[in-house]
Amino acid sequence: MSHLDITTDSRNSPLAVVEEIAASNNWSFERSAEDEVTILSRGQWTDYQLSFTWMDEIDALHLACAFDMKVPEARRGEVQRLVAAINEQLWIGHFDVWPATGSIMYRQALLLPGGLSASPAQCELMLEGALHACERYYPALQFVVWAGKTASEAMTAAMFDTEGEA
Repeated sequence: MSHLDITTDSRNSPLAVVEEIAASNNWSFERSAEDEVTILSRGQWTDYQLSFTWMDEIDALHLACAFDMKVPEARRGEVQRLVAAINEQLWIGHFDVWPATGSIMYRQALLLPGGLSASPAQCELMLEGALHACERYYPALQFVVWAGKTASEAMTAAMFDTEGEA
């Protein structure tokens, strides 16, 4: 079957899968556009806005996870160094700093060529991966943005894992 012979069934839409996951977890979500679903999630450090967008022209489900942190112009160079160091640690997805606004976000895409369907497991893993990465590195980003620390100092703190509870 050629790519042109495939018709998309809305029941198999990756966005419908995302909506089902959000509903089953009682997360606040909305279809912000025909090709986008936005989910709000509360984290340990901050609230996250996860936007899943279907990019028809490249057959990809794109996830962007944003949080309320604007990087002042004076700290952008050090934050860029930290983002590069963080991205070296990630196997899937990456962080970006948007130059125009100074916003930081995590991004990832799932390619679904030729009419492939996204499974609930794939979408759940994207969501979990984004939230895990944001929760793990949010303190390091805050360390650089608000405490004036270096990227190296922030990465040392972020990579320190504790075990158990006090």
